[in-house]
Amino acid sequence: MTDNNTGIDRRIRKSKMALKESLISLMQSKDFREISITDIVELADLNRGTFYKHYQYKEELLEEVMEDVIADLIISYREPYKNAEIFTINELTASVIKIFEHVANHANIYTLILKSNAWPTLLERICNELKKLPVEDLEDYRPNPKINKELASSYQAYAILGMIIEWVNTGFKYSADYMAEQLLEILNNKSVNAVFKINHLKQK
Repeated sequence: MTDNNTGIDRRIRKSKMALKESLISLMQSKDFREISITDIVELADLNRGTFYKHYQYKEELLEEVMEDVIADLIISYREPYKNAEIFTINELTASVIKIFEHVANHANIYTLILKSNAWPTLLERICNELKKLPVEDLEDYRPNPKINKELASSYQAYAILGMIIEWVNTGFKYSADYMAEQLLEILNNKSVNAVFKINHLKQK
């Protein structure tokens, strides 16, 4: 590829990124239906012609933002086993768990999803990916025949999503590293051997 083409590609990526960031910023305070293309390009400091070079409608821009998030989610989820033939939870380290870094990098979008219901379809897609990835990518080396794989993946997906929701709702109170460490501790906790003391509430 020539330097000229490289420069053109770089300008295209820069323009598209500016448009995406503009849309996300506008959605912090306005309903998507109320946002115009003029609003988007003015905040991005671009002209309408630049917008129409890349997108026909604002819905196409929104869809591309969603696709970017899903693509990055998949990459971050697969990070712990991307170069491995065998994946062992007990040998997993918090440093290779990247899903919370992904959430932190897209904090504005996750906040929008969970606090304004701006993208209900995106939350559903995220959940579906979290359920689908372990089923598609991982084959049980020592399977328990009593466990339904689809139900197990749903259990894990909603557990991870629950941690993400709690993290967002607390305003990202903890660091991404801390969240990864906590997930690892939870995964390694042998609940079958756990003993609990019951707190009996006094009836009034």
